[in-house]
Amino acid sequence: MKKTATIREYEDAFFAPYAMKSYRSRGRVYPEKEHPYRSAYQRDRDRIIHSAAFRRLEYKTQVFVFHEGDYYRTRLTHSLEVSQIARSIAFALKLNIDLAEAIALAHDLGHTPFGHAGEQILDELMRPYGGFNHNLQSLRVVDILEERYPDFPGLNLTWEVREGIIKHSSAYDKASAREDLAPEEMPTLETQVVDIADEIAYDNHDLDDGLTSGLFKERDLQKLPIWKLVCAKFPRSFRGLDDEKRKYLIIRSLINLQVTDLIQMTQATIARRKIKNCTDVKRWDAPIVRFSPKVAALREPLRDFLKEKMYNHYRVVRMSDKAKRFIREMFEVYNNKPRELPPKIQLRIAADGKQRAICDYIAGMTDRYALDEYKKLFDPYEKV
Repeated sequence: MKKTATIREYEDAFFAPYAMKSYRSRGRVYPEKEHPYRSAYQRDRDRIIHSAAFRRLEYKTQVFVFHEGDYYRTRLTHSLEVSQIARSIAFALKLNIDLAEAIALAHDLGHTPFGHAGEQILDELMRPYGGFNHNLQSLRVVDILEERYPDFPGLNLTWEVREGIIKHSSAYDKASAREDLAPEEMPTLETQVVDIADEIAYDNHDLDDGLTSGLFKERDLQKLPIWKLVCAKFPRSFRGLDDEKRKYLIIRSLINLQVTDLIQMTQATIARRKIKNCTDVKRWDAPIVRFSPKVAALREPLRDFLKEKMYNHYRVVRMSDKAKRFIREMFEVYNNKPRELPPKIQLRIAADGKQRAICDYIAGMTDRYALDEYKKLFDPYEKV
């Protein structure tokens, strides 16, 4: 028996008929011989993990700028949390765990330094030149900007992982469209799982970071129905826990509540809609992976709370405004004097255009690198 048959037999034995099997992939832009021991999606996952863009996520922040403290979430820790949640959901639904993991690990590769503030200002600056969207940028990273292989540009990922990146959609991210990635079709269930895992991770780690930073207190959260529901289930012996353990226990319980509801609701939806295969998944005009109406309603006040108490907190607004000024001023310097760009970036101007090359350069920066670059450009006492 050939080794490649083992992968197919495994997927047929353990994955549901509506899971995306790797042997049914639409393939890669540049055809490659398949690996005897790893599926196509396992190889995609490994290529993503070993990419420079993935490593840089360690120093790209979510809400707090890097130097605010090393205990806050970064894009890397967020991506790992999304991956963990997505794997758990995919396993319960008998989906392709490797595909879900690959999409989860790649979904933020195109994010800028300084969180959403960086994305907003780059989109504003690039509006005359095609704008900026982190889904499109993530795809650009894996298709073009990563330079690791002699036979093709980028990472040459499978069609399904690339589709998952471009169609990534959540309360915080808007799906994009590419004609070569079937914009008229719903994405795979694995992509839909990652979308919701992203929301779950966002909300709950922002609760953690918000409490840790002192932007709000636990007593502020006790008014939220979902918070009260979880706390009411704790035995009396838990009431004397110290704040750190209590916080961790509540947030863990919140994640468990949402993941459990999502799995149960999705299983019921799959049965009700008689979903038999991937073709059935793609013909629907609405996501199949979703929360029950009850839990969806419980989540809304939590997200409103985070928007008011965290994202619009004066400290966060100050950090965001500073970050936007840094990026705007760097962009203007590079745009007016492109010879100040590193030689490698200057070489891309002919193929991509000056502004897109500058945008790629800034978007690829970590928080720390952007701050250092800003000092080199504007501080007369900083070595260049």
